[in-house]
Amino acid sequence: MSPSPTVQTKDAIAPHGGILVNRILSSEQKQAWLARADQLPRITLDERAVSDLELIAIGGFSPLTGFMGQADYERVVEEMYLANGLPWSIPITLSVSAEVAARLEIGQTIRLDNAAGQFLGILELIEKYTYDKRREARCVYRTEDDKHPGVKVVYEQGEVNLAGPIWLLERHPHPQFPNYCIDPVDSRALFREKGWRTIVGFQTRNPIHRAHEYIQKCALEIVDGLFLHPLVGATKEDDIPADVRMRCYEIMLEHYFPKDRVILAINPAAMRYAGPREAIFHALVRKNYGCTHFIVGRDHAGVGDYYGTYDAQHIFDEFDPAALGIIPLKFEHAFYCTRTQSMATSKTSPSKPEERIHLSGTKVREMLRRGELPPPEFSRPEVAAELARAMRQPQLTP
Repeated sequence: MSPSPTVQTKDAIAPHGGILVNRILSSEQKQAWLARADQLPRITLDERAVSDLELIAIGGFSPLTGFMGQADYERVVEEMYLANGLPWSIPITLSVSAEVAARLEIGQTIRLDNAAGQFLGILELIEKYTYDKRREARCVYRTEDDKHPGVKVVYEQGEVNLAGPIWLLERHPHPQFPNYCIDPVDSRALFREKGWRTIVGFQTRNPIHRAHEYIQKCALEIVDGLFLHPLVGATKEDDIPADVRMRCYEIMLEHYFPKDRVILAINPAAMRYAGPREAIFHALVRKNYGCTHFIVGRDHAGVGDYYGTYDAQHIFDEFDPAALGIIPLKFEHAFYCTRTQSMATSKTSPSKPEERIHLSGTKVREMLRRGELPPPEFSRPEVAAELARAMRQPQLTP
């Protein structure tokens, strides 16, 4: 089986590495592998690995065609580059226990199942290698603290990485959001259809609030369109569920944005909470979806106090802009200024701290659970009402 790359010639920006990867089997190939399904050695993927498999297959992780071999892994961890010299900041690996790895042989085709035992795809196993978990934690997450959610995942996963090209058996629409399941080949087609030559991507794992709205609209002043791309893969237990967040985005687009200048789509990726490195990663993924610009705000992809407020912006300065290819739009922390009675940042507002209204996600959740709505200066009332309704549901109470 050979890859089926999609070469982009009329898009606003080329995929990372120049070719949009396609690792989805044809109907005939799928049937051939289904016929052999029971004869294949199999491993079960966790939720994050399922997301990674999917994003590799649809080209979201171009130029990757599979889970990383040791040469790519080592250089990404140490230097934030693939072995071929392309910028890449997060290792994309498939880890298993030593016992499972010992039963697998180089050259085998491995069946990849989800937790429910469904046959999702195959891995052409070309390499097995061990790795230093603490070094990965230290380099990628800037901490070895197992209280960090990303580090915790690394410590709990298997000690052997399996590497090789993958194939996805079939591309299924997202069960919760089929209407927003827009793959890179589709988003690029939509951008071409709309005539957009400059597109800004926005990453979020949180419900949209006035500060988000402000920086998105600032960005819309200088580009043709906004690609609102919330992440719906695995997140922390105390993050707001994806269906609630999606409803908030729908409300905002219905009432507060020009409909012809925004596309809402889901990003099936899992959160790593890797702060600065994940900001680079998120930008490159949006480049593959066809974005020419990417919004980087306060503590992008951060968690707790592990990263500096603007570390995720500073890291872009460590790369050659031409090698990254996508332009970061760096925004300061936005707030409602009671003096000017408008949204602003410290760059545009003369206000003192007591004249600024901004709330942490934790504080907002606490308010909602008490039945209090955030002030309209922080959240649009329709969004606040939706969050309050959702937060009253027992499954959202910690």
